[in-house]
Amino acid sequence: MSGGPILNIADVPLAERGNGGAFAVKWGRVGPLLGLQALGCALHVVPAGKKAFPFHRHHVMDELFYVLAGEGEYRWGEDKLKVKAGDLIAAPAGTKPHQLINTGSGELRYLGISSMAATEVVDYPDSGKLGVMAGMKGDDFKSATFRGMGRIQPADYFDGEND
Repeated sequence: MSGGPILNIADVPLAERGNGGAFAVKWGRVGPLLGLQALGCALHVVPAGKKAFPFHRHHVMDELFYVLAGEGEYRWGEDKLKVKAGDLIAAPAGTKPHQLINTGSGELRYLGISSMAATEVVDYPDSGKLGVMAGMKGDDFKSATFRGMGRIQPADYFDGEND
């Protein structure tokens, strides 16, 4: 579904995502529109006072954010760092959990760029959840042949196995 090597950001189709509460974002996948398969890219438009996604940490994929407009706060582990238009923000895989929050009075617009992998593990420290995806194609978590979201309970390797 590639339209060529050039795409104007104003032409990215956006879909509403969120939970009707603290999480709200207009989000559009850019990578597939440009024919990219190993590099993810999405446009995020976050209303004032909202967050696009929960505080989380990827264990396989690196992420890079480029703030196009607005201002906010980057929650990076225990730190809360101010961000504004023109900032590049790193979230290397397996390091600290992260989250972008719109603390300004207007929209926070940014590009989320990521390496891609067929398998990913994401943990959510605020809620104790763990997400696991395997068999992903391109830039689409929904294409995974296995997706799981939940909380892990300790178990022995052979626990529940029949002889």
